[in-house]
Amino acid sequence: MDDEDKSSDNEQSKPDKMFTLKRWNSVAMWSWDCSTDTCAICRVQVMDACLRCQAESKKDATNKDVTCVVCWGECNHSFHHCCISLWVKQSNRCPLCQQEWSIQRLSS
Repeated sequence: MDDEDKSSDNEQSKPDKMFTLKRWNSVAMWSWDCSTDTCAICRVQVMDACLRCQAESKKDATNKDVTCVVCWGECNHSFHHCCISLWVKQSNRCPLCQQEWSIQRLSS
């Protein structure tokens, strides 16, 4: 048999499509880039406002609650910016690993 005969046999033996994709709905999830989702200082999830901001009930222009900015250190631990800024005034060390505190990035 030649190569042409083999390819025509293969095409004839292929079954018809079992199904046709007509619509695709994708779903996505997100999370903070941190090992834990709780601020170790105030014990509130980092995606929510810290205790201090909740007590002051900060609101934006549309009267919605304002969430705190999340702050990551060089050690990759994350805290509310409000919480860690008060902590650093007392001790310039990460509350979890005791490394010298240095900000890596802030959430926007």
